[in-house]
Amino acid sequence: MDRLDQLLDAAAPLLNRVDEVLATIGAPEGHDVWAELRRVRLLPGDAARAVAALHPASILDAVPELRADARAYADLADALPLAGSWSGEAAEAYEAARRRAAEHLNGGPDSLGSRMEATADLADDLTDWMIRTRDDLAVTLAEASLSTEAITLTGGDHPPDTQAAAAATLGAVLLRTIADSYDRAEGLLDGSTALQTPLLV
Repeated sequence: MDRLDQLLDAAAPLLNRVDEVLATIGAPEGHDVWAELRRVRLLPGDAARAVAALHPASILDAVPELRADARAYADLADALPLAGSWSGEAAEAYEAARRRAAEHLNGGPDSLGSRMEATADLADDLTDWMIRTRDDLAVTLAEASLSTEAITLTGGDHPPDTQAAAAATLGAVLLRTIADSYDRAEGLLDGSTALQTPLLV
C-alpha cells in the first residue's frame, strides 16, 4: 500500500461528496471543471479510483522475462550453423535461408529480439508513468483534503451554489492532474505504434 492508497481511503467521503454535488447540483457555468470533465469523462472520485487501480508492479515483473526472451532470440540467431563445407546451389539456398532466419530472430528493428527489447522498454516506461501518476495524484489529493473547499463540502450546511463552487474547484484540480498524466501515457503509446504492426514472416 503506497501513499495514494492511504490517502484514497481517508479521502473517500470527500471524493464521494464531490461526485454527488457535481452529479446533482452541477457546477457553475463556464467553470474549468467542465473542460476537465470532457477530457477525463469520469467524475473526480471515479477517476481517482481508476488511477488507484493502476498496479505498476504487475508490469515491472514482466520486464526481466521480456529481456531474457530478447537475449534468447539473439543467441539462437548466432547459433544457426553456417553452410560449412557445403557448396553449390544447395549451400547457397541454405545460406540465404539461414540469413533470413537470423535477421528475423535478431537482425534489425523489426526482428523478434528487437521487438522484445522494445516491449520491455515500453513496460519500463509505463511502470515509471504509473508510479509518477500515482504520486502526482497523491500530492493533489493531500492538498485538496486540506483545502477550504473540502471543509465547505464536509462540514456545515452551506447553500447549494457554495457547495457547487467548492466541488467544481476540487474536481477541476483533481481531474486536471489525472488528465495531464493520461496525456503523457498517450504519448508513450503513440511512440510504440510500431509494436502493433504484425511481423512479416
